[in-house]
Amino acid sequence: MMKPFVRIGYILACCALLTVGSGRAWAKTDLIWWHSMPGALGAWIDDLANGFNSQNPDYRIVPKYQGSYDASMQAALAAHGQGKAPHMVQVFEVGTATMMAARDVIRPVYEVMAQAGLDFLDNAYLPAVQLYYSSLDGKLLSLPLNSSTPVLVVSRKALAQAGVPPGQVPTTWPEVETMARSLLKSGYECGFTSQWQSWILLENMSAWHDVPFASKQNGIGGIDIELKFNSPFHVHHVEKLASWVKDKVFVPIGRRDEALAKFLDGTCPMLLATSASYGELKASTNRDFAIGMLPYWPEIQWAPRNSIIGGATLWVMNGHPPGDYTGIAQFFQYLSTPEVQAASHQRTGYLPITRAAYSLSRRQGFYEGNPEAEMAIKQITLHWPTENSRGVRLGNFVAIRAVIDQQLDAIWAGKVTAQQGLDEAVRRGNELLKAFARDVTVKR
Repeated sequence: MMKPFVRIGYILACCALLTVGSGRAWAKTDLIWWHSMPGALGAWIDDLANGFNSQNPDYRIVPKYQGSYDASMQAALAAHGQGKAPHMVQVFEVGTATMMAARDVIRPVYEVMAQAGLDFLDNAYLPAVQLYYSSLDGKLLSLPLNSSTPVLVVSRKALAQAGVPPGQVPTTWPEVETMARSLLKSGYECGFTSQWQSWILLENMSAWHDVPFASKQNGIGGIDIELKFNSPFHVHHVEKLASWVKDKVFVPIGRRDEALAKFLDGTCPMLLATSASYGELKASTNRDFAIGMLPYWPEIQWAPRNSIIGGATLWVMNGHPPGDYTGIAQFFQYLSTPEVQAASHQRTGYLPITRAAYSLSRRQGFYEGNPEAEMAIKQITLHWPTENSRGVRLGNFVAIRAVIDQQLDAIWAGKVTAQQGLDEAVRRGNELLKAFARDVTVKR
């Protein structure tokens, strides 16, 4: 009979052997992912993690909701200084310049994939997506996750009541005005409205008409830049919008996504909205809608060009064990597969991001049953992006957008002219850009 202490030693030895032999099943390495997706989109994030986890014996993705994009980004940067940073953080496009400037904090995606020895094609992504999130020499800095672009959404029922022929969606700003006035005459209190007024009405309108929003490729070419959105084109555009406010042709509603509710409840039958609203539009009781491209000014002979993206990417944080980055690379490879990308696009309304995912969605017949879902893709790939339509990448961009919103609100209210409001926004925005450039220079 085995003595008690011998028996205990034997059991421990067996346990040790079992642990070694089955370590892949018992001891996965956790990779923490901070994100800013609540509700249904949060469930999508969880499903992405679970899909990878079910296939991978070595690593486990652990998503953690951290509130708004800006709050999450700032928290991740602060956590790095405390040695508590997540492995990955979802950052909106407005924070791209800030993350790029934090060179010691982040690890570029192209380095992560190369160090893991995994095949990864930067040019697999849609041009507007790839070019925005890449360095000037074409190297991808963060992994595109959810990308969107603004579109024009109209209520077919409302347009029919206003006498507009079925299926007709305005393509130019004069056509938008004509239809809006017809809607007002038919009893509506609002012609059209817009979400995210800086992003749609200034940033995207600049790209759509191939006009610079800022110098040096809208900030992509460097940090010593100046804002350019007080040009004659921008002043004319904002002047027209302001004149329409007086007649309720255009009704501004909030600075973010508040306007969507006014479309869904029938108050405003035309809406400039992010394409990411597609899922919510389809889920609503008012599903009789059509989607068109952004309107353009026909006197600009080279318009339209292409719209630019919103959304977010995954940034990899430094300071973790070397083996963790192999797991991150495997997760990124999983997220980049056509099947995962296509399923995400079809589920959420975000762009398919990669060419292969777009092609797969077409082969699966998704656009035959959901033709409106393809309009955003056609618009953002309408032409190859130019220096003016690659995107807007500014330091202190959150604060700059706040300044723009303040001045646009003042213009809509008639407190200042379009020229005065845009001049002031450019002046204050340039001060913020100079402060960002000084901070970056000091850190280097």
